[in-house]
Amino acid sequence: MKKYIYILCLLPFFSSCEDVVEVEVPTDKPRLTVDAVMRIDSTQPSSNFYAQVKVSATSNFFESIEPVELDQISITNLASQQTLMLLETFIGSGVYQRETTVDFMTTGELILYIEYEGSRYAARTTYVPAVPITKLEQGDATLFSGEETEIIVAFDDQPNQTDFYLFDFDFNEYLVTEDTFYPGRTFEFSYFYDDNVKDGMSIDVSILGVDRSFYNYMNQLIVQSGGDQGPFQTPSATVRGNILNITNIDDISDLDDLAASIDQENFALGYFAVCQTYTKSITIQ
Repeated sequence: MKKYIYILCLLPFFSSCEDVVEVEVPTDKPRLTVDAVMRIDSTQPSSNFYAQVKVSATSNFFESIEPVELDQISITNLASQQTLMLLETFIGSGVYQRETTVDFMTTGELILYIEYEGSRYAARTTYVPAVPITKLEQGDATLFSGEETEIIVAFDDQPNQTDFYLFDFDFNEYLVTEDTFYPGRTFEFSYFYDDNVKDGMSIDVSILGVDRSFYNYMNQLIVQSGGDQGPFQTPSATVRGNILNITNIDDISDLDDLAASIDQENFALGYFAVCQTYTKSITIQ
């Protein structure tokens, strides 16, 4: 697809002309985009949980992203061999959900299965625990413009294991970290918001437990987008998640062994993950 941009060129005696410049823009086939990152808030007393997946289709550059209607979407717990069929909340919403239990989502391996326009997709994941935020307060330091707002965050890393974390700083701002340099210790750091954050604003800060693959995926997205892009939007360049095209595969019980068999071109964007989440709020002063 080509877009045409008209450039006005000033000539002597204030006469003008128009030159048509053809600009080649990126084009790609529409791709299914799946937001299947589910947050398990363990501070809530309820044993029930609404599994929710949002689906849309990317389009060519400069064009909109629209919700899509799937033929089928389900989540299977391989340990219990139970399958949860998700239903669209209302026609055309692109949001599929179903009530289940926290135990279903946190015990054993889970398989997300999707059928859409003659193609079949699947992704596997397991629940990843997190740790609570132990400190969330406003600081008074700044960076470059002097108008930034500092918040100070701390948490206690779990000992004797390798951990990866995703921080959601609200406003679609994310940060990933791993415990390579602070294993089993308290880790404290500062995060800075730009001058769009004003006094009186309430900000929710969440810590999510993630595995290495999701950590790497989010790190790529954050680097490409300059830090202001989540896992659910169209990335500035194609970043593959863990959702595989399995149209030509019958047995999907072990997705790790299917890399050589999957369709490498007709893939979906997005990610399937189940993350323990802790959230704290702070009001900017």
